[in-house]
Amino acid sequence: MTYLTAQQLGERLNYNTRYVNNVLRTECFTEGRHYIRPFGRRRILYIWEAIEEDMFDTASVESAVGIPMANGGVCHG
Repeated sequence: MTYLTAQQLGERLNYNTRYVNNVLRTECFTEGRHYIRPFGRRRILYIWEAIEEDMFDTASVESAVGIPMANGGVCHG
């Protein structure tokens, strides 16, 4: 597994560090899957493989035919 700081993740995704911490972490990422707090401390390390996997899963869902919903999902019916 590849563990990244918010600054390193921001560089890979071309986002500001504050955006990664304030928006992506609170709205998109799940603790334990996308990021961890080593030793139960304040510092956060992001797990690159889980984030990359979800980016590609989301891209394939958006390309499917369906009705976009307000919560970000797609209705297939």
